[in-house]
Amino acid sequence: MRAALAAAVLAAALAAAAPSAAQTEDRPPEELAIEGIERLMQALEAFIHSIPQYEAPELNEDGDIIIRRKRPPESEPEPAPTGPDFDETST
Repeated sequence: MRAALAAAVLAAALAAAAPSAAQTEDRPPEELAIEGIERLMQALEAFIHSIPQYEAPELNEDGDIIIRRKRPPESEPEPAPTGPDFDETST
């Protein structure tokens, strides 16, 4: 897990630090550093949100420990696709 996090952070840092060929304007190093840190923080936030979240463990009456996965808030379900009406058949 730590190796994956380290690899993700390193990849994001290298991607943010790589100069773009299309970038011809001269910008101060402080501004570039701030932009790189912002990109790194966005990548880290996306990585954290991709990890499954769990609720607090609880014991049931049998003594089993239950750790439930938190579910994201449900969005409105997509309407079922409407296709041709197959109630009648023709021969």
